[in-house]
Amino acid sequence: MEETRVLLAGTEDHDLTKLEEYRAVGGYEALAKALRMEPGQVVEEMTTATLRGRGGAGFPMGRKASLIDQRTPKPKYLVVNADESEPGAFKDRQIMGEVPHRLIEGCLISAHAINSKSVFIYIRGEYRTEYEILAAAVDEAREAGLFGDVDVVVHRGAGAYICGEETALLESLEGKRGQPRTRPPFPPVQGLYAAPTQINNVGTIASVPSIIALGAAEWRKTGVESAPGTAIFSISGNVVRPGNYELPLGTPLRTLIEEFGGGVPEGRTLKGIIPGGSSVPILSPDQIDTPMDYDSIGAAGSFFGSAAVMVIDDRCCMVQLALRAEKFYMHESCGKCTPCREGTRWLVQLLTKIEEGRGEPGDLDLILDVGDRILGKSLCALGDFAVYPVVSYIAKYRDEFQAHIDLGRCPFDGESSIEGIQAPSDAHTHHPVAKVPA
Repeated sequence: MEETRVLLAGTEDHDLTKLEEYRAVGGYEALAKALRMEPGQVVEEMTTATLRGRGGAGFPMGRKASLIDQRTPKPKYLVVNADESEPGAFKDRQIMGEVPHRLIEGCLISAHAINSKSVFIYIRGEYRTEYEILAAAVDEAREAGLFGDVDVVVHRGAGAYICGEETALLESLEGKRGQPRTRPPFPPVQGLYAAPTQINNVGTIASVPSIIALGAAEWRKTGVESAPGTAIFSISGNVVRPGNYELPLGTPLRTLIEEFGGGVPEGRTLKGIIPGGSSVPILSPDQIDTPMDYDSIGAAGSFFGSAAVMVIDDRCCMVQLALRAEKFYMHESCGKCTPCREGTRWLVQLLTKIEEGRGEPGDLDLILDVGDRILGKSLCALGDFAVYPVVSYIAKYRDEFQAHIDLGRCPFDGESSIEGIQAPSDAHTHHPVAKVPA
């Protein structure tokens, strides 16, 4: 099978980091077409296309643009969330590294749609190569006179996962500590510098040129009714061919894992599938035929998230996996709200206790109780993200957690595929993580 390339179209034969090459494949023609349209017409085209946010929430972009308060004399801002920090996700990295001008063209069209003269692309600080490519493309497009009266600024973050949350991103962009804001007011009413702001993910904005070029009706022919278009799926973990694959939304997980990813290697058994990055509930092997779109994954009990599909085989200790994930979220919690700040630490302590063979009969129920005290009670979704994986692992692999408690040790006896792998909070100890003796 072949990919359905729309976002990454043209990269096979052209170096689309260069303006001349991008124009050779029709680059910036959609911008010219959009500028001949009224802003409201562009918003209507986005709405008709049902372009759903590729950053995780799946909120329709056209509807988000329509919420921008056009009555205020304040400036309108467009902010691109390029702070891709979800474990397992690396799709935005490829877009910025291979088709930066497609992202820039999407920015200019989207800015026109909301009457914005200022665009900020907030890029993950660790993406230095992609930052340099994107910044060079911005300079090239500006020098070519493509910006008109719009300015585009590429801003590097400082490496905080929390800044992927839109209001924490805005705080950081304003030069403040990256912590989420209370809502309401929401960004379309009061966002960057207290002015109306539209925030979208890289993949969402980069999809805009193809919608304008093809027309919403034609664009909708790819994908599924509730979620048209393509998405770039990042597949990692226990697969033969990990990487990014651009496919229509609604592609079954089986197709992605077996046809494109090459299946689970070495004849191992599939144990679980994490469909949207480390923050979402896990799916069991019998759910492998679930279509990868927002509604189908939701009906299966998980979230589409960042379209980062992580494949787990039978060699992985689920207690260790839960502990690695929880250490990450504990480390990345901004500390602003108590349930997330304290609850993630409790979960790490309880999971550590179980993995080290000190678990007690009531510990699993206590973990679920702590999770319930975090879920839905923090300022932003990071608290929820810290709970979803742990609770879902216990729900689907409780026998494995119970075996740790009953045996007084990890039943994998040091042979788990992730034994000894450092989590963020371990990395500051400056020495390898010691393996727990059998």
